[in-house]
Amino acid sequence: MRRYGGPFLLLLIGAAVLRVSLFGDLYLRYVQAGLRPYLIASGAALVLLALITAALRPAHTHSHTHAHGGSRLAWLLTLPALALLLFPPPALGSYSAEREAARRAAQGVGTFPALPDGDPVTLTVAEYGSRAVYDSGRSLKGRTVRLTGFVTRDDDGTWYVTRLVVSCCAADATTAKAEIRNATAPPTDTWVTVTGTWHPKGTLGSPTAWPPVLDARTVTKIPEPTNPYEKP
Repeated sequence: MRRYGGPFLLLLIGAAVLRVSLFGDLYLRYVQAGLRPYLIASGAALVLLALITAALRPAHTHSHTHAHGGSRLAWLLTLPALALLLFPPPALGSYSAEREAARRAAQGVGTFPALPDGDPVTLTVAEYGSRAVYDSGRSLKGRTVRLTGFVTRDDDGTWYVTRLVVSCCAADATTAKAEIRNATAPPTDTWVTVTGTWHPKGTLGSPTAWPPVLDARTVTKIPEPTNPYEKP
């Protein structure tokens, strides 16, 4: 059985990749939807490589002592792959958001395109933040806005509707958030849809305008969406 340690590890990793990408939407916790075909191809290639390697591997390639030590190491390496296969981790949440420094891409103050007609207008949390902080045309003024995200809090009780913005995969996630006022905070990491109006704050384009503020009218708890991340 020791001779199959390496192929078995490849098989487990391939099966884990296929599980999150082929059977359901778990892959959206790690990468954008457009990368799904590449994940499926990678998982299938690993499974195929494992089968070929197991079939071609000779029965005795090392001494007993060396094989025994290598076998133990190979089986230990299977544990992370087995954990991913059986217990895929949840999407990034408040812990990741709170560890994010307040770094944002440099943006200049300017006029943004007009918002669509009709209230409430649905915006991503990132777009709401950009318009609140940088839009010299004040396109949010007088409009009712709908935001969806998960709840994060400061130590002083201030709470936010928050989203993680992913360009390619979860490793490059950055944080977008809006402070919510005039409403009781649900538990941290609860997913909510909030409607409300923009609350001007600070000097446009300066750190004093961040994070943006929304005066809430309604706060509704919702299930976590299939894709919990926003695109930039």
